[in-house]
Amino acid sequence: MASRAGTVALPQDLVDLTALLDAYYDVTPDPGDPSQRVAFGTSGHRGSSLKASFNEGHILAITQAIVEYRAGQGITGPLFLAKDTHGLSEPAQNSALEVLAANGVDVLIDARHGYTPTPALSHAILKHNREAAPGTPQADGIVVTPSHNPPADGGFKYNPPHGGPADTDATGWIANRANELLENGLRGVKRIPLNDALKAETTGKFDFLSSYVDDLPSVLDLDAIRRAGVRIGADPMGGASVDYWGEIGERHQLDLTVVNPTVDPQWAFMTLDWDEKIRMDCSSPSAMASLIQKVASGVARYDVATGNDADADRHGIVTPDGGLMNPNHYLAVAIDYLYRNRSGWNPDSVVGKTLVSSSIIDRVAGGLGRKLVEVPVGFKWFVPGLLSGEGAFGGEESAGASFNKRDGSVWTTDKDGILLALLASEITAVTDSSPSQLYKGLTEQFGDPVYARIDAAATREQKAKLGKLSAADVTATTLAGEEITAKLTEAPGNGASIGGLKVVTENAWFAARPSGTEDVYKIYAESFKGAEHLKQVQDEAKKLVDGVIA
Repeated sequence: MASRAGTVALPQDLVDLTALLDAYYDVTPDPGDPSQRVAFGTSGHRGSSLKASFNEGHILAITQAIVEYRAGQGITGPLFLAKDTHGLSEPAQNSALEVLAANGVDVLIDARHGYTPTPALSHAILKHNREAAPGTPQADGIVVTPSHNPPADGGFKYNPPHGGPADTDATGWIANRANELLENGLRGVKRIPLNDALKAETTGKFDFLSSYVDDLPSVLDLDAIRRAGVRIGADPMGGASVDYWGEIGERHQLDLTVVNPTVDPQWAFMTLDWDEKIRMDCSSPSAMASLIQKVASGVARYDVATGNDADADRHGIVTPDGGLMNPNHYLAVAIDYLYRNRSGWNPDSVVGKTLVSSSIIDRVAGGLGRKLVEVPVGFKWFVPGLLSGEGAFGGEESAGASFNKRDGSVWTTDKDGILLALLASEITAVTDSSPSQLYKGLTEQFGDPVYARIDAAATREQKAKLGKLSAADVTATTLAGEEITAKLTEAPGNGASIGGLKVVTENAWFAARPSGTEDVYKIYAESFKGAEHLKQVQDEAKKLVDGVIA
């Protein structure tokens, strides 16, 4: 049977919203079941009410834990509270507000009663804390989003006063306390009715959209985009950026079309992802199929077309000559362009990347004369550099990145898909070339790598063993015919554990990490010697890892 990936969803693919919302309120999670406990990954707690992993009990407990955490940290300023367009996001935001108001926390919710992208929340926190008078209490925030996950999922993220994702010390404490509250039947959770919470003196409004959109000229050369007349097609993919794109075009007088302004918590308009599931992954050719087709057919005459996931922290770039760009390719182009065209940045600013991002970035950084800082997976590792200006760009292979303002000061400390999408238009305007054409030039200079990720089966015990490997556990000396030059279980950029293994040769590398949600481990691999060599790297990587964790 032919795969339906890339085709429009059918009725049987759609989540039952009534069942989803009923389960949120009616299902009580069992803290004795590991799958139903609070667990923070790299992007907060995620789950589904239909699987008893994202229910009212979880949100009440997590929010109370956040209240206690911020009190213990002396964080007494306002808490910005935001949500995306997933069906579970509004109920979860309401539950959180009931707890926050009962605890007397000053909360700021969207003044337009709309949806808020993750980068707009990060921007709001940083702007408040930067502009506040000395000694003024610092702000933090919560964004209710499972990012690009399917419509049945919910997510809940905490961003402390630095504006970026909370570190493991914070999330570990919050998760432990939330699970204690669940185990005690939510005794210790303070809560008032929603209407009372909305009317509470501590609940205020904030215009996230204006704060973010009006500040864009500080980080991008919008004048260049406007002068060049770059034709932009922006697809919010049913997500939180839907109102932002229209306002960006109007306020900054850009030739910008919002390709699809529809918001539908079932995402019935989406094309199915590679596994025939609805997933708002703007880096996936299958999920982006409708936009790719519009550009390729010439029906939509855009110089640059872009997509964002549900909370707009990721970006997808489509060009007329290249189609959907591989995220690694676009990161390389963005880095090369920005470090050549941001004279206000710290001249010693480093280039930040995750260790599973393409090595062409290493070569581009070398060509720029910039130091490369390679960190584990997770955007939290880029926060210090973005705040200080010492790391003016941080990017992940999964189409998430942010960078500093034109004067070198911080813009956001969380991923910003809107920013990276607009950057593609600035690059096109200033260079008179598409990002895909510029990437071709980089490959002529640095080589043309082939990159892929595959999954391999592993038990929970094997995944745990992989996460605790040391370099000494790997006895192999060659990989795919080349001498191994590095065996890494810690990131070279900051010495932090990578929770897995990376093996490097002159022209290739692989990294293996356990999945946090499935009984598999992921093998990321790349070769500068072609697809056949990459396949050899992948095969040998699987044998090597399986031999170590057996």
